[in-house]
Amino acid sequence: MWPFISQMNPDASTIAAGAPIEVDLAPIAEGQDIKVFWRGKPIFVSHRTKKQIDEARAVNVASLPDPQSDQARVKEGHDQWLVVIGICTHLGCIPIAHEGQYDGFFCPCHGSQYDTSGRIRSGPAPTNLPVPPYQFISDTKIQIG
Repeated sequence: MWPFISQMNPDASTIAAGAPIEVDLAPIAEGQDIKVFWRGKPIFVSHRTKKQIDEARAVNVASLPDPQSDQARVKEGHDQWLVVIGICTHLGCIPIAHEGQYDGFFCPCHGSQYDTSGRIRSGPAPTNLPVPPYQFISDTKIQIG
Protein backbone atom coordinates (compact mmCIF):
# COMPACT_ATOMS: atom_id res chain seq x y z
CA MET A 1 0.00 0.00 0.00
CA TRP A 2 2.84 2.40 0.83
CA PRO A 3 4.28 2.51 -2.76
CA PHE A 4 0.82 3.33 -4.07
CA ILE A 5 0.41 6.28 -1.66
CA SER A 6 4.00 7.44 -2.17
CA GLN A 7 3.62 7.67 -5.95
CA MET A 8 0.90 10.31 -5.48
CA ASN A 9 3.39 12.78 -3.97
CA PRO A 10 4.79 15.45 -6.32
CA ASP A 11 8.18 14.68 -7.83
CA ALA A 12 11.38 16.50 -6.76
CA SER A 13 11.36 18.92 -9.72
CA THR A 14 7.81 20.03 -8.89
CA ILE A 15 8.72 20.62 -5.25
CA ALA A 16 11.92 22.51 -6.22
CA ALA A 17 10.05 24.76 -8.65
CA GLY A 18 7.99 26.33 -5.89
CA ALA A 19 10.22 25.77 -2.89
CA PRO A 20 11.36 28.74 -0.83
CA ILE A 21 15.01 29.73 -1.14
CA GLU A 22 17.33 31.23 1.44
CA VAL A 23 19.67 34.11 0.60
CA ASP A 24 22.68 35.00 2.73
CA LEU A 25 22.90 38.80 2.87
CA ALA A 26 26.26 38.96 4.69
CA PRO A 27 28.48 39.00 1.57
CA ILE A 28 26.45 41.73 -0.19
CA ALA A 29 28.30 45.03 0.17
CA GLU A 30 26.46 48.32 0.69
CA GLY A 31 25.44 49.67 -2.71
CA GLN A 32 25.62 46.23 -4.32
CA ASP A 33 22.86 44.18 -5.96
CA ILE A 34 22.75 40.44 -6.51
CA LYS A 35 20.44 38.36 -8.65
CA VAL A 36 19.06 35.02 -7.50
CA PHE A 37 16.36 32.85 -9.04
CA TRP A 38 13.13 31.77 -7.40
CA ARG A 39 10.41 29.89 -9.32
CA GLY A 40 12.38 30.58 -12.49
CA LYS A 41 12.21 34.34 -11.97
CA PRO A 42 15.15 36.67 -11.39
CA ILE A 43 15.06 38.31 -7.97
CA PHE A 44 17.13 41.43 -7.30
CA VAL A 45 18.38 41.80 -3.74
CA SER A 46 19.76 45.31 -3.21
CA HIS A 47 21.79 46.51 -0.23
CA ARG A 48 20.82 50.15 -0.50
CA THR A 49 22.94 53.03 0.74
CA LYS A 50 21.56 55.72 3.03
CA LYS A 51 21.59 58.10 0.04
CA GLN A 52 19.47 55.67 -2.02
CA ILE A 53 16.98 55.25 0.84
CA ASP A 54 16.76 59.02 1.39
CA GLU A 55 16.20 59.64 -2.34
CA ALA A 56 13.44 57.02 -2.46
CA ARG A 57 11.70 58.51 0.56
CA ALA A 58 11.97 62.11 -0.68
CA VAL A 59 9.72 61.35 -3.67
CA ASN A 60 6.17 62.69 -3.60
CA VAL A 61 4.27 59.39 -3.72
CA ALA A 62 1.24 61.06 -5.34
CA SER A 63 3.40 61.93 -8.37
CA LEU A 64 4.21 58.28 -9.12
CA PRO A 65 2.42 56.34 -11.89
CA ASP A 66 1.93 53.45 -9.42
CA PRO A 67 1.86 55.22 -6.02
CA GLN A 68 3.55 53.25 -3.26
CA SER A 69 5.76 54.46 -0.44
CA ASP A 70 9.29 53.13 -0.02
CA GLN A 71 8.34 51.94 3.47
CA ALA A 72 5.62 49.71 1.97
CA ARG A 73 8.20 48.00 -0.25
CA VAL A 74 10.72 46.98 2.44
CA LYS A 75 10.53 45.17 5.76
CA GLU A 76 10.39 47.38 8.84
CA GLY A 77 13.77 47.69 10.50
CA HIS A 78 15.52 46.44 7.35
CA ASP A 79 15.17 49.55 5.19
CA GLN A 80 18.54 48.98 3.54
CA TRP A 81 17.34 45.77 1.86
CA LEU A 82 15.15 45.91 -1.25
CA VAL A 83 13.92 42.62 -2.72
CA VAL A 84 12.06 42.78 -6.05
CA ILE A 85 11.20 40.49 -8.93
CA GLY A 86 13.54 41.61 -11.73
CA ILE A 87 11.05 41.47 -14.59
CA CYS A 88 9.94 44.69 -16.26
CA THR A 89 6.20 45.12 -15.89
CA HIS A 90 5.90 46.37 -19.47
CA LEU A 91 6.81 43.34 -21.60
CA GLY A 92 8.76 41.06 -19.29
CA CYS A 93 12.34 42.10 -20.08
CA ILE A 94 15.10 42.01 -17.44
CA PRO A 95 16.09 45.49 -16.21
CA ILE A 96 19.67 46.48 -15.42
CA ALA A 97 20.49 47.57 -11.85
CA HIS A 98 22.11 50.94 -11.08
CA GLU A 99 21.23 52.35 -14.46
CA GLY A 100 18.98 55.10 -15.70
CA GLN A 101 18.05 58.50 -14.44
CA TYR A 102 17.03 57.36 -10.93
CA ASP A 103 20.01 55.05 -10.09
CA GLY A 104 17.54 52.21 -9.72
CA PHE A 105 16.70 49.83 -12.55
CA PHE A 106 16.58 50.55 -16.27
CA CYS A 107 14.93 48.36 -18.90
CA PRO A 108 16.90 48.88 -22.12
CA CYS A 109 14.25 47.26 -24.32
CA HIS A 110 11.68 50.08 -24.15
CA GLY A 111 13.16 52.59 -21.71
CA SER A 112 11.24 52.00 -18.49
CA GLN A 113 13.04 53.54 -15.52
CA TYR A 114 12.58 52.46 -11.92
CA ASP A 115 13.96 54.21 -8.84
CA THR A 116 15.97 52.77 -5.93
CA SER A 117 12.73 51.42 -4.50
CA GLY A 118 11.81 49.59 -7.73
CA ARG A 119 8.97 52.03 -8.44
CA ILE A 120 8.20 52.99 -12.03
CA ARG A 121 9.19 56.60 -12.66
CA SER A 122 9.11 56.90 -16.46
CA GLY A 123 8.59 54.80 -19.55
CA PRO A 124 5.86 52.44 -20.71
CA ALA A 125 5.84 50.06 -17.72
CA PRO A 126 2.45 50.37 -15.98
CA THR A 127 3.41 49.21 -12.47
CA ASN A 128 6.28 48.97 -10.00
CA LEU A 129 8.60 45.97 -9.91
CA PRO A 130 6.74 43.44 -7.73
CA VAL A 131 8.00 42.51 -4.27
CA PRO A 132 8.02 38.73 -3.83
CA PRO A 133 6.89 37.13 -0.58
CA TYR A 134 9.92 37.07 1.70
CA GLN A 135 10.87 37.22 5.35
CA PHE A 136 13.96 37.74 7.46
CA ILE A 137 14.94 34.53 9.23
CA SER A 138 17.95 36.25 10.84
CA ASP A 139 19.66 39.63 10.54
CA THR A 140 21.74 38.33 7.65
CA LYS A 141 19.45 35.84 5.95
CA ILE A 142 16.13 36.02 4.11
CA GLN A 143 13.78 33.36 2.86
CA ILE A 144 12.01 34.08 -0.42
CA GLY A 145 8.78 32.20 -1.00
